[in-house]
Amino acid sequence: MSLYLKQIEQLVELQKVDDHIHLIRKDLSDAPKEIEHLRHEFAQAEEERARVLDKLEHLREQEKRLNVDIEDDATRIKKSKSKLMMVGNSKEYQAMMREVDSLEKMNRDREEERQLMTEELERQTSAYEEADERYNKFKAELDDKETGLNARVEKSQRELKGLDDKRRDTIKLVPLPVLSRYEFIRERLAYPVIVPVCAGVCSGCNIAIPPQGFIELQKGKQILSCPNCQRLIYWSEHFTDTSPSSRAAAGEAAETPEAGDDDE
Repeated sequence: MSLYLKQIEQLVELQKVDDHIHLIRKDLSDAPKEIEHLRHEFAQAEEERARVLDKLEHLREQEKRLNVDIEDDATRIKKSKSKLMMVGNSKEYQAMMREVDSLEKMNRDREEERQLMTEELERQTSAYEEADERYNKFKAELDDKETGLNARVEKSQRELKGLDDKRRDTIKLVPLPVLSRYEFIRERLAYPVIVPVCAGVCSGCNIAIPPQGFIELQKGKQILSCPNCQRLIYWSEHFTDTSPSSRAAAGEAAETPEAGDDDE
């Protein structure tokens, strides 16, 4: 194998490691977004539950005060009726009767208010039970998703550590000038870094390589870049007669994502 093909093969192997690193980092970035909508729904359910509970507690306080007022009215009516039997003249009797009638009317109004409040309490209790059920459903689902996410993140971080170690070993095989060129593109330009040219077309940007550039690429004398996307390129046919691992490496490089997904 020529020096050129050896260097291409080394870069493709490095790209395979970086492909895996890229996918894991992308997954780590995207994973929290998967439960973002669920968190939003949970927050809404929590807010609704708190709102209904606040209203329910307010109604219960009102009911308690109303019950006290009704009991006080009943006591006052009883006392007024007792006094009614002790009045000494018709004028006082009429005045006491008006007071009793007024107290009894007030008491009936409060009884009606209590009935309406009891009905409203029943509605709000039912609304709270529904809100609480929805809240608990989203909480359980969110807890489950977050637990799964944490496990997934921990696993990905372990894989990343192993890949970082593998990358350090891989770059030792790449000559420094070639590696510097690869790293420059990886850090500044579109992902992936090195891609095959198939039928005269760069598989990174899907733009045809100019004829003269394609001729130079076919010669296999030096590592070239795509004039359109600036990725490192190689002719896929150069790997036709190489080992199966080299052909697989070439194929994987051809299937890497389109430009636009940054490595970082």
